[in-house]
Amino acid sequence: MRYFLFILSSLLIFACQETSTDQDTSTYTNWDNYLGDKESSHYSPLTQINKDNVQQLELLWTYDAGDADTIKDRTQIQCNPLVIDGVLYGSSPRLKFFALDAATGEQKWLFDPYADDAYEAFGMGVNRGLAYWTDGTEKRLLFTASDQLYSIDAKTGELDPDFGNQGQVDLHEGLGRPVDDLFINSNSPGIVYQDKLILGSRVSESSGPIPGHIRAYDVRTGEMDWIFHTIPHPDEFGYDTWPEDAWQYSGGANAWAGFSLDEERGIVYAPTGSASFDFYGGDRIGDNLFANSLLALDAKTGERIWHFQTVHHDLWDRDLPAPPTLVQVEKDGKQVDAVAQITKSALIFLFDRETGEPLFPIEERPVLASDLEGEMAATTQPIPTKPLPFARTTMEKKDITRRTPEAYDYVYNIWKDLKKGEYFVPPSVEGSLAFPGFDGGGEWGGSAFDPETDNLIINASEMPVIIKMNLYEQVNVSPALASYQVHCQACHGKNMEGGSAFGGVPAIADAGDRLDKATVKKILVNGKGAMPGFGHLEDAQIDALSDYILGEEMGAATHKNEIKTDWDYPYTFDGYTRFKDHEGYPAITPPWGTLNAVNLSTGELSWKITLGERDGELLGTESYGGPVVTAGGLIFIAATSDSKFRVFDKDNGELLWETDLPAPGFATPAVYAIDGKQYVVIAAGGGKLGKRSGGQYLAFGLGE
Repeated sequence: MRYFLFILSSLLIFACQETSTDQDTSTYTNWDNYLGDKESSHYSPLTQINKDNVQQLELLWTYDAGDADTIKDRTQIQCNPLVIDGVLYGSSPRLKFFALDAATGEQKWLFDPYADDAYEAFGMGVNRGLAYWTDGTEKRLLFTASDQLYSIDAKTGELDPDFGNQGQVDLHEGLGRPVDDLFINSNSPGIVYQDKLILGSRVSESSGPIPGHIRAYDVRTGEMDWIFHTIPHPDEFGYDTWPEDAWQYSGGANAWAGFSLDEERGIVYAPTGSASFDFYGGDRIGDNLFANSLLALDAKTGERIWHFQTVHHDLWDRDLPAPPTLVQVEKDGKQVDAVAQITKSALIFLFDRETGEPLFPIEERPVLASDLEGEMAATTQPIPTKPLPFARTTMEKKDITRRTPEAYDYVYNIWKDLKKGEYFVPPSVEGSLAFPGFDGGGEWGGSAFDPETDNLIINASEMPVIIKMNLYEQVNVSPALASYQVHCQACHGKNMEGGSAFGGVPAIADAGDRLDKATVKKILVNGKGAMPGFGHLEDAQIDALSDYILGEEMGAATHKNEIKTDWDYPYTFDGYTRFKDHEGYPAITPPWGTLNAVNLSTGELSWKITLGERDGELLGTESYGGPVVTAGGLIFIAATSDSKFRVFDKDNGELLWETDLPAPGFATPAVYAIDGKQYVVIAAGGGKLGKRSGGQYLAFGLGE
C-alpha cells in the first residue's frame, strides 16, 4: 500500500507540473534536480520501459558537444543533466553549458564561460550538474566553472545581470579570511531551497588550504545569505575538537559531493570531506568537527540541527563521497523518514531525518595508534552494525590475486610487509594497506533507492591502495625537487610517470618535449582539469618547480630551505598508489567492481553481482557515476570502464540489456518523458582510468 501511494502521489505531482508556454499540449515527466530530485533518490516513477520490453531499447538521438580531447584523452563528462519541460541542460568536456531539445538532441543555445579567455583551452576541471530555480516566471540555471558561480537565463542561456557581478560570484569571497590566491571550485551543483542556492566547494587537500564552509546565496542577487563554518570559529559548537585558532589556518572539511534536501521540513543534508592535509594531522590534533560528517542544517538559516561524524581525525582521505539518499524504511513496525549515507569504506550510516538517531546501533571500535612523529590518531572509530558493508573491507592472504603464480608472488611480497587491519590502519613510512581504496567502496555516483523493496542500490569499486609517508626532514635535495615532492609527486609519481589518483593522472616526464616554460608556469598557477592551482606559491617556487618538470634543473643536493616549499609537516605523502600486480591488474581476487542491493529495513544484503568486464571476462571494474532505478522494475547504469551501458532487473540483479558507448559513461543517467514517451540519457565522456575521452550525450528509448 505504501508503494502504491508513493507512485500515485508521484504521478499526480508530475501530471500537474508546469507545461511549456510554447507547447501547451505537451506533458512532461522531468528530471529537474541533480540525481533526479532533491532527495537524491536516483528514482523515476516512469514505467513505459520495463522488464517486458527493455530488449527493444534503441538509440534515439546523439548530441556531440564537439570539444573532447580525443588526442591525449584528458577530458571527461561527469554531468548528470537536468531535463525540464522538454529541455535538457548539460555541460561539455570543456565546461560549455547548453540546452537541447530533449526529444531530438537539437541544440537550443550554448553558453561558454571562457569565450573571452584563452585559458579555456587548458580545461577547467569537471562539472557534475546544474541547479534550477524558478518563481513561475523567471527561470535560472546556477552552476560553477573554475572559481566562479554563474546564473544564466534558462530560456536564452544569457547571464543574469542582476546576479552578483553581471551574472557571476567569486567563490573566494566571504570565507572569513584572505584566500584570494588559493584554489577553490565546485564540481558538484548546489541545491535550491526557496530563493536560496546552498553550495559547497572543492579545495586543496594539501598545501594552500581553504576552509570548506557551506554557503547559501540569494538566487536573485548573488548575495551570501548564510554561512556554516565547517571548521568552527571561537564559541561555536565543535571549536574544541581542533587546536586553538585552527579556523584561521586549517582547510578542508568541505561539502564537495553535493546536498540532499527535505523540502517539507526545511532540512538540508550536507556530507563533508576530510580536513587538510589528508594523510597527516599533527597540526590538527582532535576529532576535527565538522570534517567527515553528515550535517543536518536548517536550510533557511544554516543553523545546525544535528550531525554525525563518520571518521574522527581522518588520516585516510575518507571524504563522504556522495549526497545522502532520503528514504522511507520500516523500523519496528513503523515507517520512518530516514537518511542513508554511503561511504568510501563501503559502510552505510542510516539515521532518522529529524533527530539524527541511528536506526541501527553504531559501535565505537578501538583502532590502531599511529607511529608517525607528532600524530595522534583517534582511539576509536564509528562502525555501524547494520546495514552490512556493500564491499570487502579487509584484504587477507586468501584475497591475494591468483591470476597467475607470478602475480601472486609479486603481490604477496608487497602485502606481507604492509601494515594491515580493518578500516582504519594509520598511514606509515613502511606503507599501510587501505581497502576499499581512495575511490571507494562508494563514490560520487551515489546510491539509488527503490521504494518498493526498500533496497539501496550502490555500485562499488574494490581496489586496495597503499598509503606511504616519507620523512621530510631527511630530504636533502635541490629546491626544485623538494617543491615537486611536496606539490606534485602524490599524483604524478616520483619519476613523473603518472599515477592512478582521481582515476588517472597523466605522465609529465616528457613535458619538455611538448610544453614551454610559460605554459607550465600558467598550469602550475591556475591548475588544469582535476589539478588544483598553486597560485599561493612565490614566483621563485613556481620557477623552480617548472624548471624541474621541464628537466632544466635536476640540481645537485642543495638544502631545501634555499627556496621556501610552503610545507610545514614532518612528512610528505608518497602518492595515490593503487595496489596492483606486476602487469597492472588489481592485487586482489575478483570481483573488482560490483552492483549491490542493500535492504535498509533489515540491514541485510539483498543481492550482489559483478559489474563490468575486463579482457572480455566478467571480472568487474572500478566505476564512476551512479545508478538510476525506475518503477518499471529496472536499474540503468553505465559507470564501468568497459564503455557499456546496462540495464538490470532491480529485484535480483539479472542483466536484461546492454549496449556499447563511444566512450565510458562515467556519469549518472537521467530518465524523463515527453508526451508519454520515456527517454534515458547518458553522457559518454570517458577520460578516466586511461580510457578514451568522448563528448557525446546519448538518448535511448523504445522504437516506434
